[in-house]
Amino acid sequence: MDVFAVITITVLAVFLGFEVVSKVSSTLHTPLMSEANAIHGIILLGAVMVAGQATEPLPLVLSLLAVLLATINIVGGFVVTDRMLVMFAAKPGRAARKERVK
Repeated sequence: MDVFAVITITVLAVFLGFEVVSKVSSTLHTPLMSEANAIHGIILLGAVMVAGQATEPLPLVLSLLAVLLATINIVGGFVVTDRMLVMFAAKPGRAARKERVK
């Protein structure tokens, strides 16, 4: 595959990914983030395997960079997921007020 085809596929994937993610409602965003974290975990495992078998400097550097970026992405995804779950959690004062009203 030539460089132009790879760049074209990458640009189209970025636009498609942006459009798909921007159309997701906030209620569905948390489960999608959890699924994305699982996918990035698989990417992290693959990058670790490549780093372990690398014999030349360039594949080693690229795989270690992939390990670093995948780790940052996983941690960031869990932070965002945690914030989303806190946003949707029931407030402790609301439950007590509902009980008093009944």
